[in-house]
Amino acid sequence: MTDLTFVTLEEIEAARTAIAAAIRRTPVEVSASLSEQNGVPVMLKLEHHQHSGSFKFRGATNAILSLSESERAAGVVGVSTGNHGRGLARAAASAGVRCIIAMSELVPDNKVEAIRGEGAEVLISGRSQDEAQREVDRLVADGMTMIPPFDDRRIIAGQGTLGLEMLEDMPEMEAVLIQLSGGGLISGVAAALKASRPGIRVIGVSMERGAAMHESLRAGRPVEVAELPTLADSLGGGVGLQNRHTFAMVRELVDEVVLLSEPEIAAGIHHCYWHERQIVEGSGGVGVAALLAGKIALGGPTMLLLSGGNIDMALHHRIISGEAVDMAEDAA
Repeated sequence: MTDLTFVTLEEIEAARTAIAAAIRRTPVEVSASLSEQNGVPVMLKLEHHQHSGSFKFRGATNAILSLSESERAAGVVGVSTGNHGRGLARAAASAGVRCIIAMSELVPDNKVEAIRGEGAEVLISGRSQDEAQREVDRLVADGMTMIPPFDDRRIIAGQGTLGLEMLEDMPEMEAVLIQLSGGGLISGVAAALKASRPGIRVIGVSMERGAAMHESLRAGRPVEVAELPTLADSLGGGVGLQNRHTFAMVRELVDEVVLLSEPEIAAGIHHCYWHERQIVEGSGGVGVAALLAGKIALGGPTMLLLSGGNIDMALHHRIISGEAVDMAEDAA
């Protein structure tokens, strides 16, 4: 059932206070190349330098700090395409809380091992996030506490702290490009930005191969979408047929959604390395990729989020060397 009360600026500000001692306030840098190409100032928010390698640590930390004593004692469990799992594992370990992460067979091995490295137990089940969720449901029935990857007020508020930082670092911002998957990130950022500056243009960026939120918006309700191998693997997964928060928030607060092909995503990774000196995963560079592909016309100062850097380095080397990588062929 949808909760029609959106996550508020007050919740996001409270999350900022709660997680301040645990997170990095990641820097913002100008992109000279993208600014010149687009004729407006373009800034990069370097969130791939966050603890655990992605923005997910913000929401996970806020959720862990919000647990009751009984919930902490029961331990936490979550489903993930990689980055939520790593963020949750790190946040739980810092708090001394047991953590189990369920993932599908499509999650890259480097992300699985990174989650284990943070101290969490890992369960691999099925070929989609929805199938992996069944393991989570089983563990919740046994008494553990579920921390969802996106459709949770605590998670959305934690991710929304990025919006507060962005506006402080670029108060003249007219547009922002944000990764779109289940919607927790873009919902929180949009809520934070539009509470202060309703006219800011919030643009969601996803991949063509299995963009669940995009298809749900088109259908007017949450729908299931087949998960497919993609360079932007962190943007995979469904939105949940019983979505309570993010579907409605994205529908109301996001102004536009653009989709990218696999070569376009690769071009974003390539550009970030050779022109910005940044190592990002496929999902991390989709904002850059969207500008390079000419899919968005900018009318004023713009912020792009580099959301994650947890890419397999052998894959990264292939892409920056100019190889035409097809994840479907790699998975075959």
